[in-house]
Amino acid sequence: MHITDYELFEVPPRWLFLKVTTSDGTVGWGEPVVEGRAKTVRTAVEELMDNYLIGEDPARIEDHWQTMYRGGFYRGGPVLMSAIAGIDQALWDIKGKRFGAPVYDLLGGAARDRLRVYQWIGGDDPSDVAEQAREKVDAGFTALKMNGTPAIERIDSPATVDAAAERMREVREAVGDKVDVGVDFHGRVSKPMAKRLVAALEPHEPFFVEEPVLPEHNDALPEIARQTTVPIATGERMYSRWDFKEVFESNAVDVIQPDLSHAGGITEVNKIASMAEAYDVAMAPHCPLGPIALASCIQVDACSPNALIQEQSLDIHYNETSDVLDYLADPSVFEYHDGYVDLPDGPGLGIDVDEDHVRARAGGVDWHNPVWRHDDSGVAEW
Repeated sequence: MHITDYELFEVPPRWLFLKVTTSDGTVGWGEPVVEGRAKTVRTAVEELMDNYLIGEDPARIEDHWQTMYRGGFYRGGPVLMSAIAGIDQALWDIKGKRFGAPVYDLLGGAARDRLRVYQWIGGDDPSDVAEQAREKVDAGFTALKMNGTPAIERIDSPATVDAAAERMREVREAVGDKVDVGVDFHGRVSKPMAKRLVAALEPHEPFFVEEPVLPEHNDALPEIARQTTVPIATGERMYSRWDFKEVFESNAVDVIQPDLSHAGGITEVNKIASMAEAYDVAMAPHCPLGPIALASCIQVDACSPNALIQEQSLDIHYNETSDVLDYLADPSVFEYHDGYVDLPDGPGLGIDVDEDHVRARAGGVDWHNPVWRHDDSGVAEW
């Protein structure tokens, strides 16, 4: 068996799907994308596939990963690691189908029967969060996540801090203390504001505070962690085990959030998860993406003892024109019950991509991150 062909599909709302075909007709799917930079990653995938993968045995996944990562001399970063991630997902999908087993069986077997998931509320600029929280809990979710603030100044007013705390208070009041509520700072917040906001939120017991500062300021995490009992989460903009090594050694992070479509795919995140376990750090993979990325996350979660919970993008505010289930021939694989999803038992990634629908929807996607500005017109963190 060898790799004979590949195709890429840009599909709404903002995803890039990869189809890899082998000489015996086996097909593997991956989701290599940086949100808002799909065309850039597409080019990187084409270079990697044409230079290193066509004609090769798809079973040599570790060797292919090392070749793609180390063979180009310049390495790492969101574009190259996302391209590697999607290719890696497709190779694992092929291997699982070849052996008739889920990927997690090939990685050592399941460590659980089902996986807890959480649901987004509030959108980019959080509003109506209490009502949305009630709706999602009524729908069966036991964990939620929301953005902590809209655009925020480097040093902002007490009113901004009070408003963030009030939103959290309203949600806590709406759903009670048996529902977990994560708060995402989205890298919008400077170190001094992060310290003030975490202190203000702490009485309402967030499940975790996500990305309290930008990853380039991870050196500030120990100071923030020392001042709170709220678990600190980060990692969606970290792309390899070498990026995560420093935060593990800082002893300042409680939950890591590698993205299976950004951090080198199944091969790399499985290693990151093991590193995290050694540092007593939980894992909750980042995934505001499509069904292939989610399926890949679940495969690694399934065999990772320290997997805590899984982000998923059903009904997320980005999915205005298409949603996760639209691209699956059998959407029931992602049915949620009591806040959990059962592990898929199908071969490979455990999903059946509706290729006809993918082809019908492909093309014309041009999603870009919004550019936010402060009152003085200076660029704000989104």
